This record gives sequence, structure tokens and C-alpha cells, in this order.
Amino acid sequence: MALDNTWLTEASEATGSAFSLKIKQKLHEEQSAFQKIEIYETETFGNMMLIDGCTMVSTRDNFIYHEMMSHPVIFSHPNPKRVLIIGGGDCGTLREVLKHPEIELVHQIDIDERVTRLAEIYFPELCESNNDVRAELMFIDGIQWVKDAAANSYDIIIIDSTDPVGPAEGLFSRTFYTQCHRVLGENGLLIQQSESPLLHMKILREMHQEMKTASFIDSKTLFFPQCIYPSGWWSATIASKDIVLTGFREDAAENKSFGTQYYNADIHRGAMAEPEFFKNQLSSI
Repeated sequence: MALDNTWLTEASEATGSAFSLKIKQKLHEEQSAFQKIEIYETETFGNMMLIDGCTMVSTRDNFIYHEMMSHPVIFSHPNPKRVLIIGGGDCGTLREVLKHPEIELVHQIDIDERVTRLAEIYFPELCESNNDVRAELMFIDGIQWVKDAAANSYDIIIIDSTDPVGPAEGLFSRTFYTQCHRVLGENGLLIQQSESPLLHMKILREMHQEMKTASFIDSKTLFFPQCIYPSGWWSATIASKDIVLTGFREDAAENKSFGTQYYNADIHRGAMAEPEFFKNQLSSI
């Protein structure tokens, strides 16, 4: 991440691309026990959080990511009640999950408490459901939590992590997926942010392969825009423990009892459409 006068730029040498935002000021910077966290006030995207130099969340466009990490997987499960969020320290995904009245319990496990405490200061709108009686926030190792969890203890697991490097690297492994498969109950679903299909196809192929090897019966990638992330085109991948992913509860999505800014049933249907290059890349798995 480079700062040039009033422009903040995240450049990727590997892809020969960069993303910039004009900023007003730096609001905060610290080195936590796990990672470097920076927060800037931008001119047009509100506040923006960076972790280890990579853009994580902005006030203006976070709703797309958080809604797509939560509502598609919840509406794809026939009877969701118990949810585990691994990561998600800014709490935006937690807020969206708790909009569903049928959800009875959410455990959110993030290794770095500082991300949440800073989100409470600089992104308070994302943290408005942190005190919901159905939610429990714990700041411990998510991989260890899943390893220690009882079998069949969750209906849905949401892996809302950073890129597969550093503390998050183990969240993209066959060993971790195998443990997730074990702790999911009947009809259980897992969803994980899965990078840019345009720039990170190798990661996506490996995810689908590892999920399959970990005994998930089916996996499906959803596509959505996210302009502050590399290429501006992002994805989330759903894996199913024991059912083929052919659809979702469309009537419930059409008649949801809460408001959203991006997600609706039409968006859900459209996000499931796979480009030809993507189909070709996964055809041999």
C-alpha cells in the first residue's frame, strides 16, 4: 500500500494492477498482536480499513460483500438456526445474519479483537447487532474452535476471512474443511470468501478441489462486484455437506422481512450463473 500526497494505492505486482482512493486523513494505525491495522477517511468512500496493507472494508460499498456472504447461504439452507462465523471482525456479516428471525444462535470467532474494537469506533453501523442476545463474540483461534467443536453443532459456517496468507492461510486447507464438514449438521452449508475469479482462479480451483476431497458433496461459487478489492470482481463459494446445490428458498428471499441494499432473489439467481472460463477451469475437478 502506497500513500502519495492524498491518494492511497493498493498495488499488486503479481497482477500488474492497482486500486486508489483519494483520502482526507489517516484516522488510526496500530500493530496488533497479529497484523497491522490502518483506518483512513476517504473523500468518497467514507472510512476504509486496511489490514497488512490490503483494503478490507469501506463505509460506501461494504454492504455488497456482507450481504452476499450471509443471505445467499442462509436462504439456501432449508431450516437454518445455528451459525458459526469464522473471522468477520468488522461485524458486518454478523449484522446481516441476525436480520433473519429464524436464526437462534451465532458464534463469531475472530483471532484479533482489535479489528472489532476499531470497527465499533469507525464503522459503528456494522456493529449495531453486536449485543444481540443470539450472538456470542469470541476472540480466539477459529481453526482450533472448529477442531474442538462437537459434531453436527452448526447448520451454517461462514468463513469471512482475509486473503489466504498469514493468520488466514489455514482456513483454506483440506484439514480445516474436513473439520467443518464434521461439525455441520444435516443439510449443512459452508460459505467462504473466495477471491477474484479474474485474478485468483488457481485459488478457486484449489478450494473446490479441497472441499470435494474433504467430503463436501457439492460446491458452487457466487459472483458479485466489490470495487475496493483487486479487479473489482469478487466471489464467495458455498459447499454443501450432503445435498446438491440446485436452488434456494426463493419465496422466502422474495418476501424477506428485512431490508437490504444489494441482495434480493434476482441477485441471488444471477450470482449463481457461471462464466464459460470458470466452468472450463472446474470441469476436470
